[in-house]
Amino acid sequence: MTPVAVLARGLTRRFGAFTAVDHLDLEVSAGEIFGFLGANGAGKTTAIRMLCGLLPPTSGQASVAGLEVGRRSRDLKRRIGYMSQRFSLYDDLTVVENLAFFGGVYGLSAERIGQRSALLLPQLGLDGQQARLTAALPLGYKQRLALGCALLHEPAVVFLDEPTGGVDPLARRRFWDLIYAEAAAGVTVFVTTHYMDEAEYCGRVSIMVQGRIAALGTPSALKESTGARTLQDVFLQLVER
Repeated sequence: MTPVAVLARGLTRRFGAFTAVDHLDLEVSAGEIFGFLGANGAGKTTAIRMLCGLLPPTSGQASVAGLEVGRRSRDLKRRIGYMSQRFSLYDDLTVVENLAFFGGVYGLSAERIGQRSALLLPQLGLDGQQARLTAALPLGYKQRLALGCALLHEPAVVFLDEPTGGVDPLARRRFWDLIYAEAAAGVTVFVTTHYMDEAEYCGRVSIMVQGRIAALGTPSALKESTGARTLQDVFLQLVER
């Protein structure tokens, strides 16, 4: 039986009278590429921040990589990677300096940072870019570097919050090649995206509407159950409903 990498039961977050995430129930298996979809304001980022231990839930429970969220925060952060909508890179540092900084945050030794950087840079298509200032990198390169920083410490689960926004289709395709490689190595990938063609690459997807999951399944099953031709049509049906 495949282990559960991400589990949520009744996970809820309220901000005053506003409920951003409303009793989220979810199970994601280890090694799965899971698409977490929804319109702006549907609660996706809030849910991810709770699962990463960055935001306490109002109610409900969650576990990630076998650890209960909110109990062992330090251990949890070492077992997950998080790539936010706005890359948390330092523009005045070089590529390798950014990797070294984030490796240090995750408690890696200098030797291990060097080993992991030497392995990741060619995979990310950044070999030969080590000494470039991050500010001078094209957006697609920054995107890959941010992914590298999230993967440097070999997390069991990586959360990617709209990681490909603003880059061209070729850069997005290369980025997804990297995601497939990580999943093949056993990493669980939990990704949000507004690109429905990207969502088709996921093993399963959920669609959030007003803080609740309105649909969950494989892309093909969701299209079949709604009679829609594309996943974008499924999304529009649910959101407009």
